[in-house]
Formats: sequence, C-alpha cells, structure tokens
Amino acid sequence: MRGLPGFAGGERDFRAWVFTIAHRRLVDELRRRSRRPVDPVASVPERAGGDLREDAGVRLEDAAVREAIAGLPGEQQTVLLLRIIGDLTIEEIAAALGKRPGAIKALQRRALRKLQDAYPFEPDER
Repeated sequence: MRGLPGFAGGERDFRAWVFTIAHRRLVDELRRRSRRPVDPVASVPERAGGDLREDAGVRLEDAAVREAIAGLPGEQQTVLLLRIIGDLTIEEIAAALGKRPGAIKALQRRALRKLQDAYPFEPDER
C-alpha cells in the first residue's frame, strides 16, 4: 500500500500491479512454508450444514482440480492462476513475471495440456 499514492494508470494497470504484488507475496509465503510445513488437515475449514453427499462430491471435485493444478510446475501454475483468477492478459502477466509474452503463452499452453491429460472431460463437457 506504500506505493498506492504514486500509482498511475487505469483499472487494468491497477489489477496487474496488485497481482504482481500478490504474486511476490505468495512466492515469499511459499518459501516460508517450505521451511515450516503446515498440517494440511488442520488447515481445511469445516462447512456447517448442507447435504453431506453433495459436500463430499464438491470436495472430491475440488481436490481433483487442486491436485491437478498442484502437479503443474510452479511457473505454469502461476500463469494459469493469473490468467484465470486474476483475469490478466498475456502482456500483463509477462510484465508481472518479467518474461516475454511468447514465453507466457507457451507456459499457459503446456499447463492447459497437462490439466487436460490429468483431468479429462467428457466430450459434451467442453
């Protein structure tokens, strides 16, 4: 937030700026966690109420998607998450990661191909 008063640009520039900061903070956090592993069972919040069968199905699907994404190399994960969740353009991601747009496109293409192999869709789901 220290740099906010000096920020200049539009909404997309701001989004790219925020995601660049978030990415750097995430990398720092992952480095910190690698030195002090966290118990994954203790970090899963419990949801109250609802249909147990439905909740279990959702958790299994979420787990499968998370496992597939976790199986990607770090840069592919980052590019995919910035593209999908961050809604950043190829150029914005390239600027945030200090890479060329062509490299970002290649990382995205490889990540999507690996996800497709790991989490195949039925023909009518595409």
